Amino acid sequence: MTNRTLFEMWGPFRQSIIRSHKFYVEQAHRRLLSQFDNINKDADQAAEDWLEAQSCNFDPERHDPADFYERANDVGIEFYQLLVDMHERTRLSVVAGIYHEWDKQFRKWVYDEISHWYRGEIVLAKIWTVDVGKLVELFSALGWEIRNKSYFQKLNTCRLVVNVFKHGDGTSLAELQQHYPEYLYNPFDSFGGQLSDVTHLDHTNLRVSDEHINEFSEAMIEFWLDLPERIVNSPSASLPKWFESAILIDQKNENNNK
Repeated sequence: MTNRTLFEMWGPFRQSIIRSHKFYVEQAHRRLLSQFDNINKDADQAAEDWLEAQSCNFDPERHDPADFYERANDVGIEFYQLLVDMHERTRLSVVAGIYHEWDKQFRKWVYDEISHWYRGEIVLAKIWTVDVGKLVELFSALGWEIRNKSYFQKLNTCRLVVNVFKHGDGTSLAELQQHYPEYLYNPFDSFGGQLSDVTHLDHTNLRVSDEHINEFSEAMIEFWLDLPERIVNSPSASLPKWFESAILIDQKNENNNK
């Protein structure tokens, strides 16, 4: 298998993936996130709508107008906070959407390319089930050192953010606390001391900004642009143990079926 092409990225396919990704991110900003540009105005309108709806219940001989205006103000504040929370969840949903799509496209490309020269069911199934770090190990063994690339940290951070958004507290949250606390909102950060310790934060403190979305997006685009046009077999390559183990199982199954 010396110098045999194992993986190939066709130029038009690469550009198609990038165009699709850019379209998703651009439209997410335009059609989803832009809906929260005027939440102060929306909250004021909610308060006015409440006052108008309650006008039929107002009796000037029995009611103090100040009480109604105070209640309307409370309605506006509550509406504003609900919109803020929805805005945060929408941003996180966009991040999860672009990450999961990147992950699936990467795995499908790997699966399709391996299918050209290998048919073992266990290896092919592993492409969809191992964590993405295992796939990074495979390509590192073949000469594409993804972990050394500038975009890798952002991709890994995006993975952690999505895991915390999806699963809540756990090891991904601990990694964010230790290495990327900027994605965790700490309302007591300015107080200093124990109150500013990020280890007291949990998944409810997870936050991403529009700029974070753009940074994650750029990392994914850089990944696709950096992916080599051809990755060839190297006789000296030391393949990851998970890949070798899967091959051995395939070989054993093939021998048993003879």
